[in-house]
Amino acid sequence: MVGRSAPDSSIPQQVSLDGTQSPLAFAKIGLISDTHGLLRSEALSELQGCDAILHAGDIGNIEVLNALGTLAPVTAIRGNNDLAWAVDLPDTIDVSLYGLRFWLIHDINDDAFGPPPADCEVIVCGHSHRPNIQTADGRLVVNPGSAGPRRFNLPITVAIMHVMATGPHTEIRVLSVTSASARKR
Repeated sequence: MVGRSAPDSSIPQQVSLDGTQSPLAFAKIGLISDTHGLLRSEALSELQGCDAILHAGDIGNIEVLNALGTLAPVTAIRGNNDLAWAVDLPDTIDVSLYGLRFWLIHDINDDAFGPPPADCEVIVCGHSHRPNIQTADGRLVVNPGSAGPRRFNLPITVAIMHVMATGPHTEIRVLSVTSASARKR
């Protein structure tokens, strides 16, 4: 388990779901998905300073996980395109971090894996490459979008979650990508 970090002074004042303001986070969690073997320097920059990183599948190769692991401890699941190299990764996982219970699943619409654990508070998914933050059935559902190759006209994104006393505050970060950053690992 990662220890508490000092509050990040770069965190802007944020409004929680209950309308209160709280600028102090005690943990910063990076959410990433659909890298497909392409870990951009811009994604690494956005994830710098995270206390933990959650990857929601379609990783592409072990080098992506190794590079993310130089920034923070990584919890990852296998996506539908993660084949033989990822056989030891789970299809779903539930993990508790900083007082929150997360459930990672690549394709939230895949009924083969059943419902999330009853006490799950945050679902992190991928697959669609469409960044989205919503609540459903009393849970926060985050698709950080794709940090890898561009698909259709969708943005290249990651998500950052600040765990605060008032609860999780999550934002999608659109990456300003250059062709030089598009190197496969």
